[in-house]
Amino acid sequence: MRTVREVKALRGVVAAWKAAGQTVGVVPTMGALHPGHLSLIAAARAGADRVIATIFVNPRQFDSPEDLAKYPRTEDRDAGMLAVAGVDLLFAPPPEAVYPQGFATSVSVAGLSEGLCGAHRPGHFDGVATVVTKLFLMTGADRAFFGEKDWQQLQIVRRLARDLNIPVAVTGCPTLREADGLAMSSRNTRLSPADRAAAPALHRAMSAAGSAIRGGTPVADALARARQDILRAGFCEVEYLELRGAEGLEPLDAPDRPARLLAAAWLGGVRLIDNIVVDP
Repeated sequence: MRTVREVKALRGVVAAWKAAGQTVGVVPTMGALHPGHLSLIAAARAGADRVIATIFVNPRQFDSPEDLAKYPRTEDRDAGMLAVAGVDLLFAPPPEAVYPQGFATSVSVAGLSEGLCGAHRPGHFDGVATVVTKLFLMTGADRAFFGEKDWQQLQIVRRLARDLNIPVAVTGCPTLREADGLAMSSRNTRLSPADRAAAPALHRAMSAAGSAIRGGTPVADALARARQDILRAGFCEVEYLELRGAEGLEPLDAPDRPARLLAAAWLGGVRLIDNIVVDP
């Protein structure tokens, strides 16, 4: 695996691949890799001739300087994992390569960025949309692979690629979970042992709510019960727990179309998100 940090070097490698008729897949990450990321690498290897992984802790998507400072940075470890997983090229740029002096452009996706995480993290999705747009254009990838755990982010990325005519196919990959149901996340490493034991309650409560809704329980009643169960398990706050349309993220009072139940909740100072399918 080759590691490059400058856009010119990245584009040189990609140009050679494309001149040879090879397709390119990209897996954007912020590092602190776990098996969920490796599942994206596996999907990329199956779907493209060459695979690029990116590691960039994007300052523009953090609404809190403290959260940015706390985000784990483990590039050496991550690089070893990516090499074993079969990545061809690691793009790990410094901040100035992504946001050079005088950088003044922002990408914003209206509608989809509002509500859910967008309501609680002002500017977060503008930061995501901007960096993802740049990574698509810098890598020239034919396909991009994102986890479904951040469902709102996935829909935003799909929309920006379509709206801006970026020729990249965005593929969503299923959320990987621990044996107890907790969605894999880099943030899980910040949970204390007691909080880690309590964390699976989020997915359990969501699954129970989804089953209740499919069985005919009014959405509001099912979500109220789930909120109570999450808080009783030790979570300090349920930021949101909502049923939304799967593609447009419009609020739903009933699962009368493809839907997702999405949640964000705080446990021991760590913000956890999750979502599940709720079939009509």
